[in-house]
Amino acid sequence: MESLWRRFDRIVIFDTETTGIDFGRDRIIEIGAVALENGAESDSCNCLIRLPAGETLPPFITDLTGITDRQLQAEGVEPAEAAAAFCGLLRGEDTELIVAYNAQFDLNFLYYLLNACGRASVLRRPHFLDALTVYRDRRDYPHKLCNAIEAYGLGEYAVNSHRAVDDARATVLLLEAMAAERDDLDRYLDLFGTHPRYGLSGRRISSVTYRPQPYQRTVPLYELP
Repeated sequence: MESLWRRFDRIVIFDTETTGIDFGRDRIIEIGAVALENGAESDSCNCLIRLPAGETLPPFITDLTGITDRQLQAEGVEPAEAAAAFCGLLRGEDTELIVAYNAQFDLNFLYYLLNACGRASVLRRPHFLDALTVYRDRRDYPHKLCNAIEAYGLGEYAVNSHRAVDDARATVLLLEAMAAERDDLDRYLDLFGTHPRYGLSGRRISSVTYRPQPYQRTVPLYELP
């Protein structure tokens, strides 16, 4: 990942688990992140987040993640504490990169959480990288994280467990594998691919350029007009 390290002092890779897909209605129930410096993990955080009184997890989310209502009540923290833990990994500088797999989804949820806690300003200066956009340029459908792990032969070291910090660490290994294949990751900074038919999902991020990402991989997304 030399192309990224030439530009950034710190890379923070994060993932969220949520109660659904609508960031304005659903909630983050787990946020996990790892910070990389000098090519190695230097810090991490992982927080379960309690739901408001009277709210419960949809059964399919428990089936997917293994997280239960009882676990959230026993181990979860308040949203403000989770936001503080995540922000503790960030410096909020333009020499910092924030990465996620399907970053459009996670960043929408993250902004909603941080904004409610008065901390959204920490996202103004860092740059963003969507590992899913890179992977779509490398391999055919399907494009879930588990498919990427399998495609790059990472199953011995990484698992798409649908637990936040595990998936964040899996994304680190995926980035390294994609960089070893072709280290053009810096060309995807603040560039997110959108569905060629349905377009953008979620709220537009002002610092990000969005381009429809074709199914047919003829040239990388960053070379399309």
